[in-house]
Amino acid sequence: MRRTILTVLGTRPEAIKLFPLLHALAADPRCESRLCVTGQHGAMVDAVLAQAGIVPDRACGPVPPGLSVDALTALMLVRVGAALDAERPDWVVLQGDTATALAGALAAHGRQIPIAHVEAGLRSGDPRQPWPEEWNRKAIAALATLHCAPTRRAADALLAEAVAPGAIHVTGNTVVDALRWTTARLAREPALGGRMAALERRFAGLHIVAVTAHRRENWGKGVDGIATAIEALAARGDLGLIVPLHPNPAVRGPLQRRLAGLASVALVEPLDYPDFTRLLSVARLILTDSGGVQEEAPALGTPVLVLRDTTERPEGLVAGTARLVGTDPARIVAEAARLLDDPAAHRAMARAHNPYGDGQAAARIAALLLDVAL
Repeated sequence: MRRTILTVLGTRPEAIKLFPLLHALAADPRCESRLCVTGQHGAMVDAVLAQAGIVPDRACGPVPPGLSVDALTALMLVRVGAALDAERPDWVVLQGDTATALAGALAAHGRQIPIAHVEAGLRSGDPRQPWPEEWNRKAIAALATLHCAPTRRAADALLAEAVAPGAIHVTGNTVVDALRWTTARLAREPALGGRMAALERRFAGLHIVAVTAHRRENWGKGVDGIATAIEALAARGDLGLIVPLHPNPAVRGPLQRRLAGLASVALVEPLDYPDFTRLLSVARLILTDSGGVQEEAPALGTPVLVLRDTTERPEGLVAGTARLVGTDPARIVAEAARLLDDPAAHRAMARAHNPYGDGQAAARIAALLLDVAL
């Protein structure tokens, strides 16, 4: 029997990590693949999907700015619920730990529609870091039917929470699929990385350092520490620091006030995914509090310093591709200088293996959605 599969996404990371699965489902005649976009990240999601050649079947309107976590989740719940009532799918596919994913799980559970959770089992062990994502992940796990764990460690975390072993499948992480697809397209169509080409010309002869920051737990003191570290690194004179600014004023405001006007710092609007992929690939070093970048950097052989005190992706730490440094500026600068100035230390991290998959995760997940008995 042909299955109807509704994928629900709302944020840019969800769009990046789910477009390979949407490609795989669209190519399989055994299913009707449908896509609902909740509007959580608005135009940033539209750009990712357009570059991947995907048109949503249901696109909700924009989200009002400044919503609290509970108001945002409530709005997503209403929007996803309406989509489910209209579509009545056999499966609902959700990714990660966002308000969209949590709302999707609650709405599907209330309608007794099976839930497939992509990137299941990530755990930091601290419910406050990242907040509210750590709790969201555990809540979704309690409701999901199919758990697509990116690594064996993630699968073990689900087993420790009494998830049925038969419901857990280690698939790899779809972000590696997305990265490979985009890197191949950039090789064919270099003009897609036009914004990065201009930045590379600006910083010709310098080592490029990529910096991203957005996590709620870093707002305030943490962002100030990151800005202080960037100022210190900019003073070296041998670096070009590229900082895509997150739209949230709690992050972009402090960074703009502290860093605007520094010749060796480029504060730029969010990069399209091809440009961002190019940034990660040409960077000598990445400083980030992002989860996804911790997975992308190892696939490109770029060392990453994680601007957090905990991570739900410890596989990178074990593999040697990433190191936790927190937001203390002195530590950030010291760890960055070690990698920038010691070729052996840099090589050790750049050559560490990628623990997050082989680029075939989407095909594995698509097969599960079509083969698992309902």
